[in-house]
Amino acid sequence: MEYFCNLSQLSPGQYAVVRQILTTGAIRRRFLDLGIIEDTEIICLGKSPMGDPGAYLIRGAVIAIRAKDCRQILVHIPAADGRESDSSAAFAG
Repeated sequence: MEYFCNLSQLSPGQYAVVRQILTTGAIRRRFLDLGIIEDTEIICLGKSPMGDPGAYLIRGAVIAIRAKDCRQILVHIPAADGRESDSSAAFAG
C-alpha cells in the first residue's frame, strides 16, 4: 500500500515520486511545463531560512517552489530498499 504526503513535507535530501497534482489552472499548467507529472522523481535540495520557498531537483533542473504550491503536489516516498514502506513497522516496539 502506498502512503502519500505533499511535496512541502519533504526534508532536505529526501527523495520522492510524484503521484498526483491537486491544483488546476495556471499553476497546474506551470507544473506540467516544468515536467512535474506522475512518476517524476524529485529530490528536496533545501529550504530557505524561513522555510519558503524550497529548492527541488526535478528532471536535472533546480526549481524553487513556494510551500503553498508544494502542498498541491502529492508524492510517495519509496522505502530505501525499493520495497513499499510498512507504516505498522514504524510503530512496532
